[in-house]
Amino acid sequence: MRQLIGEAELLNWQAEFRDPAMEALFKRSILAHHACQLRLALGLIAGLFLAFVLADYVLLGFGDSFATLLAFRLVTVVACLVVALAVWRRPAVAQMILPVNLVCLLCLSVMLLTILLRPLHEGIHVASLVVASMALYLFLPNRLPWMLAGNAYLIAGFLTASLIGSNLPPVLVMTSLLLLIFVNLLGWMTITRIKRLKREQFALLLEERSTNRRLKEEIHEREELEARLRHMACTDGLTGIANRRHFFELAEQELRRARRDGTPLALCMVDVDLFKQLNDRHGHALGDLVLATVAGCCQSVLRESDVLGRYGGEEFVIALPLADLDTATTIAERLRERVSSLTLPMLGDATSLTVTVGVSRVEEGESRLDPALLRADRALYEGKARGRNRVVISPRPLPDAHSPIGRPDWASCLMTMPDADAATDAAGSLAAPLAVGLPPGRS
Repeated sequence: MRQLIGEAELLNWQAEFRDPAMEALFKRSILAHHACQLRLALGLIAGLFLAFVLADYVLLGFGDSFATLLAFRLVTVVACLVVALAVWRRPAVAQMILPVNLVCLLCLSVMLLTILLRPLHEGIHVASLVVASMALYLFLPNRLPWMLAGNAYLIAGFLTASLIGSNLPPVLVMTSLLLLIFVNLLGWMTITRIKRLKREQFALLLEERSTNRRLKEEIHEREELEARLRHMACTDGLTGIANRRHFFELAEQELRRARRDGTPLALCMVDVDLFKQLNDRHGHALGDLVLATVAGCCQSVLRESDVLGRYGGEEFVIALPLADLDTATTIAERLRERVSSLTLPMLGDATSLTVTVGVSRVEEGESRLDPALLRADRALYEGKARGRNRVVISPRPLPDAHSPIGRPDWASCLMTMPDADAATDAAGSLAAPLAVGLPPGRS
């Protein structure tokens, strides 16, 4: 656009846009300014013509010439006020050709008539014609051809009135003619320059708006892209829940809140039973569907404040704020029952979908999630060893000064909630298998 502004093909010889749509848009943008300018000009013209009535009376006295001039001046004043009122009520009239040109023609005709009726006041006639010529260019919003036509009528009428109906000296007529020609050239160059500058500014304004609009669109696209990237960085693509990194970010916030407020925080480890066999038998596509279905079940039984994430593979991890072991066990059992009641036609009647859940609580004095998560993990493994499809509760570890860091002395009181019995039963002889760590497989 900036390159086109300085090129000749953007504007025509009238200093207007060659594109009609562009020119129409520009005219709409300055319509209010043109209407205000035209009302002011018409008001000033009406006032001047009324003032000239007094001058006519002083110079001509009361007679036929004065009466004729008075009639024409009053008609001109009325015409100016009518057009001004029309422009005030409807600003679009300011850019209409007919009403503006009719008023201009009437004003110029009255001025030429003054030369015939007051032939002895040459200086006043020449000055008024020069002012009228400049006013056509500067104050009346119109197209350049009509400005030139109005000034041509003014010059032709001046020559006719001077040579035929008045006693103006030939030298004064020639000087006045040259002055009017100079004024017309100056007015033409001035109005062309002004119109060109206005349209260049308008084109720059359109370019700036277009650039701002593109920038806003790019900013919006970047924001959407950042939101998608942020979502991808925080969300597991398969299940739609929080990934491992984002889960620990949210769980750490809940841990800090629990330590600050002195409220309980429980953790659950959820594992899909026999997932590897199911994946090998039915394919990875069905395995992905099972993981997404289990994630949906988890979300359906959890509270709004709970945090769910995919820990890895077929394992899910849940943080339960404001939940002690009893509340966490109830939620975990509800989750286990919901998954057990699922029926997937593609699995068949012989294959059931179940999960094993390990539950633990963050104890007082623990500033990290790792110990509680390790206890929930060990409880999950114990549930796998006891037949799967159950909720296993890890109680508080007994303190032991001789126990190494990260391996609390488990007091053989790990609780289980089997599928057939909702009561909590004590599990014995767990210290030995738990002390040696977790084996790699859990299916």
